Amino acid sequence: METVRQNKMATMSMRGLIWKMGLPMIISMILQSVYNIVDTAFVINMGEDGIAGNLALTYAFPIQLLIIAIGVGTGVGINALLSKQLGEKDNTGVQNTVGNGIFLGVCIYALFLLFGLLGCHWFISMQAGGNEKAAEMGVKYLKICCLLSFGSIGFTIYERFLQATGRTLFSTIAQVSGAVTNIVLDYVFIYPCGMGIEGAAWATVIGQILSLIVAMVLHYCANKEIKNSFKALRPNGSIILAIYKIGISAALMQGLLSVMMLGMTKILGTVKVTETAELLQGGFGIYYKIMQFALFAAFGLSNTIISVLSFNYGMKDKERVKSCIKYGIIDSVTVELVITVLFESLAVPLAKLFAMAGGEGGDEIQGVVVYAVRIASIGYVFMAVSVAIQGVLQAFRYALFPLLISFLRLCALALPIAYLFTFSSGVVDLVWWTFPIVEVITAVISIFILKYAYCKKVKPMN
Repeated sequence: METVRQNKMATMSMRGLIWKMGLPMIISMILQSVYNIVDTAFVINMGEDGIAGNLALTYAFPIQLLIIAIGVGTGVGINALLSKQLGEKDNTGVQNTVGNGIFLGVCIYALFLLFGLLGCHWFISMQAGGNEKAAEMGVKYLKICCLLSFGSIGFTIYERFLQATGRTLFSTIAQVSGAVTNIVLDYVFIYPCGMGIEGAAWATVIGQILSLIVAMVLHYCANKEIKNSFKALRPNGSIILAIYKIGISAALMQGLLSVMMLGMTKILGTVKVTETAELLQGGFGIYYKIMQFALFAAFGLSNTIISVLSFNYGMKDKERVKSCIKYGIIDSVTVELVITVLFESLAVPLAKLFAMAGGEGGDEIQGVVVYAVRIASIGYVFMAVSVAIQGVLQAFRYALFPLLISFLRLCALALPIAYLFTFSSGVVDLVWWTFPIVEVITAVISIFILKYAYCKKVKPMN
């Protein structure tokens, strides 16, 4: 069974292989964003509490991104290491990597459990200023998400076990089961049960826990290439180091999303007119969750590139390595081009999902979100180039280059440019140009980095 699957990774048409593995990964990554999008759509439509609830979710979102970042970063390291070990037929290494992956998941959960107990009030208050209602709602929501974050963290670990052996469809089934559960429970808890923003939090964590359970069942029942052992749970320094040699850059890259979200929220809060500042903060929170569809789709294909390229790079197959790089970037651009067309066409319906709270506030937010979607989505194609190249660099075991690209995209360029726009009288319209400007600059820099890496890693191969 193992030989057949490895032959497929080694011999299947590269473009067909990328799409076969990539589509389930894209769907899986996009569904990660569904939790926050669905929560926001239901919460902002809670009536008079909707606007404050949206601000509360915006304040909590950086920590939710951080939970995803550390889990996904660890998972990327596990995935790349497992793919390489499977390509080399290192069964003992595979077993130890799986055991240490589970151990790391437990450690990560312990950190966020502690933050949930001690840090939520400080973190939300730091952003909310004098908006006590939004701050109170944000603390309630974030505390539940942190205390029960083992579902989200555990799923990202077990998902990678399935993806490393090519069973991306199974990981998607697990993700879909949780996402559907979240949508149903969001409605039930928020409206019929009247649980408000706490209902949204409970719906999220229950959906995540269900995804974890399904992924665990599928892994232990269907992942026959991987032998599981309690002894492998024992921490192994060399395995953990190998995981984070690749995964630390991925974790930091995703973690920079959290830094950017927090930084943008604080920058938009500096706008002198309080009502405008809160409108921009709320609009940005909604836009950024919509944008997760495009970003996570790019991450899905980037993760595919990491798995396929790591496998063939481990086998020293130069032609397939070159083909993976070529089609990985082309397919990433294709996916983002389709998403851009959809977003430009559906900007108004998307915004209306988040503007049913009633009153002037809902109408103003809808206008801001429509403009944000139409301007910012211009940069998605360029973002696809950068994110795909990050996947190539991670597969080549580079740590600093992918991190540098993310730092440029999310902090070094985005935050100063956005801050400069806040001095303009037309800040509500102009600030959204930050994103396409940054994506174009970063894509150009990424191409030069890829050229350097290609000369170092691919050209010398026989």
